[in-house]
Amino acid sequence: MSPIQVGGLHHVTAIAADAQRNVDFYTGVLGLRFVKKTVNQDDPFTYHLYYGDTLGRPGTAMTFFPFPDLPAGQPGQRQVYETAFSVPAASLGHWRDRLERHDITALSEEERFGAPILRFADPDGLIVVLVGDAADASEAGWPEGPVPVAEAVRAFSSVRLASAATEATARVLTELLGYTEAGEQSGTTRFAIADAERAGAIDLMATPPPGRRGAGTVHHVAFRVPDRDTLTAMRQQLVDGGMQPTPEIDRFYFRSVYFREPGGILFEIATDEPGFAVDEDIAALGSELKLTAEHEPQRARIEAQLPPIHV
Repeated sequence: MSPIQVGGLHHVTAIAADAQRNVDFYTGVLGLRFVKKTVNQDDPFTYHLYYGDTLGRPGTAMTFFPFPDLPAGQPGQRQVYETAFSVPAASLGHWRDRLERHDITALSEEERFGAPILRFADPDGLIVVLVGDAADASEAGWPEGPVPVAEAVRAFSSVRLASAATEATARVLTELLGYTEAGEQSGTTRFAIADAERAGAIDLMATPPPGRRGAGTVHHVAFRVPDRDTLTAMRQQLVDGGMQPTPEIDRFYFRSVYFREPGGILFEIATDEPGFAVDEDIAALGSELKLTAEHEPQRARIEAQLPPIHV
């Protein structure tokens, strides 16, 4: 049987300090759709907020655990260093102006793997990259958001990994997840899933800076598989490859397994099914606090401890 290959990125989950500030930035500035307001299943008195395109499709979903007053971290080794979103190639000037109007200063403007990029930090210090990537120009993004559809964020473009063991991480990407090496530039190696529907690239830094976990850092990155049968087979492939994945976990909007790759970064494999419309109408996504059956009996206590947020 041929090795199982992931379909690219599923979602990226990061840590924030202030829930409302996070909502304001990712919906009001970046123009993503607020697709789900729920709680961290492992800490139900903490929000888990999801943003993405109209449906929060795999490859578009940026999610956050906001912990009030959490000290700032530092993106670096053993983390996802940068999260990159695809925007239409001609829109980066618009984005530079838009960010400046919101007092967001660019960290750099450069070219990476043949595409222009704009790097900046969100209000918590999370490094975000906008990639002028014409290949993703057909993606719809969130057409009802505050950013004109011709310039709106489409999907993830890639993530950049700051591994503490780059050769071992590269082996996981190529031998266990199905990526192939696709180029090198300035100490960063690109790996790609050639037939990924979207979000098919991973960049691996050769010499990442030191990092510190906290607000403004990525908690984990998830890769997509279509269904539970593929997830089960992928889990066995990871075990056979020397990893120690968790048992399958029901995250309600997807099922997944987690493992810590040798470079210290937490990876997740998540199913496309069933998606974020399983408990809300598409038009109403993100409008109510959604809890699992396990946490529903605690709704009053949970709501009393969560800070109010609005979009």
